[in-house]
Amino acid sequence: MIAEIEKYIEIQNNIDEILKNSPFKMSYIIEKSGIKKPTFFKKLKEKRFTPEELLVISKTIELKQWRNETKEEILESLKRSEKDFKNGRVHDYKDVMEATRLRLEKYRNENKLL
Repeated sequence: MIAEIEKYIEIQNNIDEILKNSPFKMSYIIEKSGIKKPTFFKKLKEKRFTPEELLVISKTIELKQWRNETKEEILESLKRSEKDFKNGRVHDYKDVMEATRLRLEKYRNENKLL
């Protein structure tokens, strides 16, 4: 339990650097946090976010973790991909891009983004 508290304190004390090094724009993080902009910057300056606020911010900026695959798993996956390609089990670029565009549009509509 002590380790978790120490980690929380470390995050609280370094939140400005964590956000600065995040791949996301500050305006996006502020919007997702639900905190008003002036309040957000005051809390950032004073380093006094609540644990709940830090959790929301962390979930916003943390990139999804990829599976930890072993070298053998990666090589096996590449072999399967090559076999699929040789056997014609591929998707047309235009079809993939159209499907992606539709998924993104649906996501934006559901989450009322832009």
